Amino acid sequence: MNNNYEVGITVIMPVYKVEKYVSKAIECILNQTFKNFEFIIVDDGTPDNSGKICDEYAQKDSRIQVIHQENAGAPAARNRAIDIAKGKYLYFMDSDDWAEPEMLQEMYDLAEKNEAELVVTGFYIETYYSDDEKYTQIQTEEPMDFLTQQSFRENAYKLFDKNLLYSPWNKLYSAKYMMDNNLKFPQTWMDDFPFVLSFIRDVKKVVFNPKPYYHFMRARAESETAKYKSTLYEKREEEHQWMLDLYKYWDIKDDAKKAAAREMVFRRYIERVVGCIENVTNPNCTLSKKERKAEIKRILNNPNVSEALKIAKPNSKYMKIMLLPVKWKNVTLCYLEGTLISRIKTKNVKLFAKLKANR
Repeated sequence: MNNNYEVGITVIMPVYKVEKYVSKAIECILNQTFKNFEFIIVDDGTPDNSGKICDEYAQKDSRIQVIHQENAGAPAARNRAIDIAKGKYLYFMDSDDWAEPEMLQEMYDLAEKNEAELVVTGFYIETYYSDDEKYTQIQTEEPMDFLTQQSFRENAYKLFDKNLLYSPWNKLYSAKYMMDNNLKFPQTWMDDFPFVLSFIRDVKKVVFNPKPYYHFMRARAESETAKYKSTLYEKREEEHQWMLDLYKYWDIKDDAKKAAAREMVFRRYIERVVGCIENVTNPNCTLSKKERKAEIKRILNNPNVSEALKIAKPNSKYMKIMLLPVKWKNVTLCYLEGTLISRIKTKNVKLFAKLKANR
């Protein structure tokens, strides 16, 4: 990555075990109305035919460059592409999703018009519960203009609350800003969020476009029955601390905005606590029933949980009810609730997607 920009946008996409979906991802970029881009695809040691499919597209379109490497994870794959990117702006695509054809053009126009370091847009979450049936959720917010760094920091909580500041793929990034701040994807379990956090930490010029372009294909029926993640709660705790650290660094002076941001941070944390309890009761959990209850008790006794329950204001009656066993610190009720959520998650993906979307 350097300041001698040869194209408007560099599109970067790591590829691993996506032979069923990668063609659609590639074609949605090739069909963009914006044509001045390079497309760097990194085959991250995929064992299926994904790499071969990418090579076939590269032979037909000179804008595509395919890099083949041994498996090192999505962060390393993205970073390798960042090192050789020639675009004024960078866009990160996932290889099992797709985007509307006008996405890059409208992002680019906004960035150029406002001399923005970051463009954020709305997006779709499409939860598949069969091969051709899905539940679609639109993630967006009211139009906002961030004319100053202070304005962005004071209002970022609204974007966080609609999941608009967590993932990299609904954003266009200034290559100069990334280079000046030496920003790369850290090699972590949550490789997306730490990168976005590092980018927005000192960003000054942000533009938000509420229009959704990106289609995030989440939780296809076979993947919704997620495996038990033994470190999930520790990761959620770490994520919560990242948010607290970010807002401490931003040091928002407006008392009302500061309070609103703090409420958002703790509400999202306590919602994730419910998810962590469900994780413990997941059918794939390797712990015994006694060990599961002990783990739930450990979660409930965390001081962060008590603090969150005091500060958070759940958005729905459904979420208020879900939090009652947590508020009462009742391990048995939490266990039963988690088991119920796991059953719905496994047996009725459509219902689970709706409940999650409207919590």
